Amino acid sequence: MTATNPEAAGRKVIFRRGPVLSPVKGATALCVEHGRIVYAGPDIGLAPYLDGADEIVDLAGRLVTPAFVDAHVHLSQTGLRLGGLDLSCVTGRNDLLDALSAHARKDSSPVVLGFGWDETSWADPRLPSGEELDRSAPGRAVYLARVDVHSGLVSGALIARDPAMTGAAGWDGTGRVERDAHHRARDAAQSLVTRARRREAIEAALAAAAAAGIGCVHEMAAPHVNAADDLLLIEELATLRPSVEVVRYWGEHESAGGVERARALGCVGAAGDLCADGAFGSWTAALDAAYDDKAGHAGHRYLDAEDIADHLVACTRAGLQGGFHCIGDAATAAVVEGLQLAEKAVGTEELVRSRHRLEHVELIDPALVGLLAAYGTVVSGQPAFDAEWGGRSGMYATRLGPTRALATNPWSTFRRAGVTLAFGSDSPVTPFDPWGGVRAAASHHNEAARLTVGEAFAAHTRGGWYAAGRAESGELRAGAPATFAIWDVEGAVWDVEGPGLPDLGPGGPTPRCLRTVVNGRTVHDTGDLDGPATQAHGSGDTQAARAKDSR
Repeated sequence: MTATNPEAAGRKVIFRRGPVLSPVKGATALCVEHGRIVYAGPDIGLAPYLDGADEIVDLAGRLVTPAFVDAHVHLSQTGLRLGGLDLSCVTGRNDLLDALSAHARKDSSPVVLGFGWDETSWADPRLPSGEELDRSAPGRAVYLARVDVHSGLVSGALIARDPAMTGAAGWDGTGRVERDAHHRARDAAQSLVTRARRREAIEAALAAAAAAGIGCVHEMAAPHVNAADDLLLIEELATLRPSVEVVRYWGEHESAGGVERARALGCVGAAGDLCADGAFGSWTAALDAAYDDKAGHAGHRYLDAEDIADHLVACTRAGLQGGFHCIGDAATAAVVEGLQLAEKAVGTEELVRSRHRLEHVELIDPALVGLLAAYGTVVSGQPAFDAEWGGRSGMYATRLGPTRALATNPWSTFRRAGVTLAFGSDSPVTPFDPWGGVRAAASHHNEAARLTVGEAFAAHTRGGWYAAGRAESGELRAGAPATFAIWDVEGAVWDVEGPGLPDLGPGGPTPRCLRTVVNGRTVHDTGDLDGPATQAHGSGDTQAARAKDSR
């Protein structure tokens, strides 16, 4: 998604006197024109570019890096969470019901949407019933998503909009829904969200991404997640103003027309949240051995190897990326088997060329990782998951036991095997926080799974562009797209492993984004770089007018 604003993109803007993370050794300056970088290097080399510059920005020691890529997001859901009922801090059933009651009294929307509850953090993990939701929000349709958004709580008023929910797989009679019942609940809730509200939500999510120093997001739309119309809204918004780029995916199986629909919607792939299984927190991720805290239960597989192969073959022949959500080791094994079956139909070379992708891949037999590399498969991972739930005493240990919990998200195993990593947040599951993602990958609970800060940063920048078929992006060098972020890293200690990367050790400062530029257009600006040190050159227009034109 790229807005059309040739006048702003054509401006010549120079940034100088700050460390620039670039392949050019000793770079402290950039010159940007027509949406691309025309110079990256030391300040001393700027002289030929100064004439006719519309703006010169004194970085005053601020760090410039490639903008981050978030390789797995749900924009409308993110925006709805930003404006909805935040349940991430509730401490139990009564606290949740009190929060719902208070929100319902002040919110007049047709449906009450809540996000983020996690019963594994409560002293008493018992969930409220549907009847209790009805008493807290009388007559209101209520949908409250668990933090992983693979199960939820629903009120009787929402069930009344689709009574078949109570007969679907995943209905247990209490008001908690998962699997098919959860999909029906989400559809019922989404039917009450107006197009105008979804548009506002997408705009809010894009603004939040830009403020986090993100220049590109991969939208993982799917029938059970959001309306296909979200993708049309994203395209409409792109024509109105500069914004974060959006790479669009549609997660629907080829047997349901997903490949044709993805192409019609302008997507680069029929991939993303096409689910092979669910999530650990909701006990729906498919495991080879039962959950530690649910005897005899090993989750659910939604696709078998033949389904997976059929979809990959269809995508390969259509020239689209294919891919799947897969979390548990039984699901990831099924996906690898599907790749092997697809290889027999289209050949290794075609699979590699298609750059198929897998989302999450949290638990996998290490013996299978080399096959992902051999097929050119990209792993789109979320380091924040380990930071939030990993380790010997987190939610993953509760569900899986400490040994399996420490084996999740094996970043270094993927990297050693030659698998390309593309990092993201899965927002709204975890918030936009790319530096937090880099820190999490570099300080994984399992030391053997850690990446260096530089490796993690590359996965959150170049890896995301590569996953989207844009290998030329993600570096600050002459000729590259001018997509970058400027950071205040006051008090940070610079890491000697790579020029310009801050030390992201535990307790260290997190860089603050001052400006985000996408293809030469400013999409986020705190105003901290405006002032006496920023000068306009060229015509008689005022500096303020020029700055306004570029935003």
